[in-house]
Amino acid sequence: MKYRTLGRSGLKVSTLTMGTMTFGGAGAFSAVGKTDLDEARRMIDLCIDAGINLIDTANVYSNGFSEEIIGEALDGKRKGDVLIASKARMRIGDGPNDEGLSRYHLIRECEKSLKRLRTDVIDIYFLHEWDGTTPLEETIAALDTLVSQGKIRYVGCSNYSGWQVMKALGVSDRQHQPRFVTQQIHYTLEAREAEYELLPISVDQGLGVLVWSPLAGGLLSGKYHRDQATARQISGWTEPPIRDEDRLWRIVDVLAHIGENHGVSAAQVALAWLLGRPAVSSLVIGGRTEAQFKDNIAAASLVLTGDERARLDAVSRPPVLYPYWHQQFTAKDRFGPADLVLDREDI
Repeated sequence: MKYRTLGRSGLKVSTLTMGTMTFGGAGAFSAVGKTDLDEARRMIDLCIDAGINLIDTANVYSNGFSEEIIGEALDGKRKGDVLIASKARMRIGDGPNDEGLSRYHLIRECEKSLKRLRTDVIDIYFLHEWDGTTPLEETIAALDTLVSQGKIRYVGCSNYSGWQVMKALGVSDRQHQPRFVTQQIHYTLEAREAEYELLPISVDQGLGVLVWSPLAGGLLSGKYHRDQATARQISGWTEPPIRDEDRLWRIVDVLAHIGENHGVSAAQVALAWLLGRPAVSSLVIGGRTEAQFKDNIAAASLVLTGDERARLDAVSRPPVLYPYWHQQFTAKDRFGPADLVLDREDI
């Protein structure tokens, strides 16, 4: 396992992060998975033994049950150097203050997450989504309170647009309060929109990038082909959305061919491609089974050739929505592979 510095912080995270959205299987999340405590213990041990040092969850996953399972699986104490990331913002109850990024909701939910996780501190606390009704000054000040109280160590955002990230960073700088060190985004061979603004912002502003659903809900795993649906789709789960199915399956065909040449799965190829992109710090991998985790973990050591990357770039190239002139940026050692430049041919 390799480790990368998370943005401009001094925190080092494994290039693969353990995702736990399948833990619990309560409510709407039953469509994603129903990992129980015993299975979770085995999967967590598997990931830790492989060198993964970050576990990602959220208060909304199975209405907090995911956090409870993690807390119990870790026996109320950290095993070695295990980091925990959680999130808040989504609706978590029926009350008028049971959602959003107000001081009231954010501090209350952080304290609830700490209890469920059986820990004193959350290492990375994400704002799960933009809240257009709460002033950013209030939200950032609440994060400052949580950091000052020692309840969280680092802060990040998830699912923000480019202007939202920059506006929040501006408030943090103006108030001299905690700044995002990372953002968690959706970014895959099938969905490369992040290259327009989110990745350039990450490089420019020193944000590490965690990628959620790096296999597009299993569609890039190589197990599914045209006219087939994934287990998630069959269960009615529609995230992330697929807007061009023909392009998706062309990408899968190339992934499968490259995988055959290496003797590995298409999933490993898709993950290895992401790990070579600018600003990417870690990929949040999940799974319903230990076999899926083992296969994904193996991607950390897969090296693709320049020709293979070029083939994947070509088949996955998104439509150009913006002028070329603002799309070029260089990745530094801190944020991704050295001397890697994205230009018009890459995006």
